[in-house]
Amino acid sequence: MKKNEFVELRRLLNFSLPNAETLVHHEDIHSLVRALKPYKTDIELIRLGPQGDGGYLVPDDLMGIAACFSPGIGNITGFEKDCDKHGMKVYCADKSVETTVESDSGFNYINKYIGKEITSDFITLDNWVNVSGVEEKIDLLLQMDIEGFEYDVFEMLSKELLKRFRIIVVEFHYLDLLTNKAFFESALNIFSKLLENHVCVHLHPNNCCGIKHIYDFEIPLVLEFTFIRRDRIKTLTPATDFPHPLDFNNTKRANLPLPLCWYKMINFFDL
Repeated sequence: MKKNEFVELRRLLNFSLPNAETLVHHEDIHSLVRALKPYKTDIELIRLGPQGDGGYLVPDDLMGIAACFSPGIGNITGFEKDCDKHGMKVYCADKSVETTVESDSGFNYINKYIGKEITSDFITLDNWVNVSGVEEKIDLLLQMDIEGFEYDVFEMLSKELLKRFRIIVVEFHYLDLLTNKAFFESALNIFSKLLENHVCVHLHPNNCCGIKHIYDFEIPLVLEFTFIRRDRIKTLTPATDFPHPLDFNNTKRANLPLPLCWYKMINFFDL
């Protein structure tokens, strides 16, 4: 994201709508979508995990990443196995399953959800990393699919830990709610936080849940984002070729390509 786009995102963050009943304005949705457009860098993308749900595209910049933290592992561990093959320690968390698929996988597993506070069922991402024993100041990878709790996690995540994640892969849910003022402001805070030190390098709609039309925009209800830390890249050009050859549908439902509005931007005043 270019500097002026980040400034615009911060301007939106400080903009308060007249009352809670007011819908988010068209130009605000436009600015958010524009800020999240993906970029092609000097680092090629590779796929980790299966050709379907649980597989993601990441920059081929894995050497030196000490550990992968994967909340919401469920019963699909192909991504985590590939991280293990690349020399990372793998840390998994999911209260909904008792153990990982392969109990002898060598993964470090905790039977908790990741959220915004510490309870009998939840732990924060900061606390999880702190108690994991991973050496400080070493780069990490985050892969997260936790069915909407990602907003809570990023809200509470310290900026210090966020900067340690060289690569971040996260599935964002409920994007059809972006016209809701409270939800939009929460999402805007989180994406602003992510884009301070990271760049979006890939978008892939999960074809599980379809599209919602918001003003002139087509918004996937569930969208997978891949980010890389800015200090790892040398060049940035807008990514324009979608789907990527390594993209695959998550489910057997109808194909759901990334809508043009996410990567072929036009000025708001031209709409």
